[in-house]
Amino acid sequence: MRWTAAPHGFSVVTYPFTSRALARNPLGDPAERLVTLLLPPDYDSSRAYPQVWMLPAFGATGRSFLNFSPGREDLVERVTRLRAAGQIGDMVFVLPDTYTSLGGNQHIDSEGVGAYATYLWDELLPFVQARHPASALAVAGKSSGGYGALVSAMHRPGLFAAVLCHSGDMAFELCYLPDIGHLLREVARAGGVAAFREALLSGRTRRPGPSLRAAQNLFAMAATYSPNPAAEGGVDLPVDLYTGEIRHQVWERWLAHDPLRMVARSSAAEALRSLKLLFFDCGEWDEFNLLYGARQFARRLEALGIPHLFETYPDGHMDTGYRWDRSLTLLWQALRPEGQE
Repeated sequence: MRWTAAPHGFSVVTYPFTSRALARNPLGDPAERLVTLLLPPDYDSSRAYPQVWMLPAFGATGRSFLNFSPGREDLVERVTRLRAAGQIGDMVFVLPDTYTSLGGNQHIDSEGVGAYATYLWDELLPFVQARHPASALAVAGKSSGGYGALVSAMHRPGLFAAVLCHSGDMAFELCYLPDIGHLLREVARAGGVAAFREALLSGRTRRPGPSLRAAQNLFAMAATYSPNPAAEGGVDLPVDLYTGEIRHQVWERWLAHDPLRMVARSSAAEALRSLKLLFFDCGEWDEFNLLYGARQFARRLEALGIPHLFETYPDGHMDTGYRWDRSLTLLWQALRPEGQE
């Protein structure tokens, strides 16, 4: 364990953890990971606190929440300010490492990426709880992290009391299919699916650019949603590489993971209905078309009678960390212990 105290602010605690679920994962990524916690000032180990699991976006990991950038707050600075202003109280924040060599994670179990849901909720959660017990659990994230937060709650009824989903992946037809052309071109440039996968895993891709990033994201989604160890590159792609036509059987495998489809399952709907807070939002100019999926999701929740709070704001997908001010304030109101303001 490593412990760094900040004067009048949250302390940063880091533990090493070795996962059985990630041992021999198909990407060869490490099973030993660091988990970072933010503890409130005057933390009392005999008390249980509301606990927020922060799932990282694609291209990031848990400790990315602590990256300092001039003119912007990291998570320690943000929650310290919010607490000093009385907008939140004493909570514990858990920042797990879920990075993969494909560039990110959707935080579900996948034969093509690894058993990350099992790692998070069956292994790492009990490890953290044994050292820092929670009075209530929340799961939160943005983009792929927001997707992971939402589907984690749907997959594990009763585990979480609250979900915060900022710009989470949904309406896959709108957020993924527009980038299919990039995937087709980058795979062709690499010399095929296996060569493209090897280039990603080895870091020997050509100079990064928007097209390569889009293709990398879609390949990672294929490894997550439609893995096939027997196929070239270990995945079934949802399109024909020669014509670009949709391979509908593969695409249906992707859609089974779309929150818009998932919420139709009674177990998932009941899991969301039991939450004290289901908050999600999206920028009105989101570059990945996630606004429209969020609007569809809100309508489906309304039709199912599931309480939720959905908000939009005039911005895009990037550099929207200020939205945590809104969601964490709401979270504290939902989870604060009785008698605390």
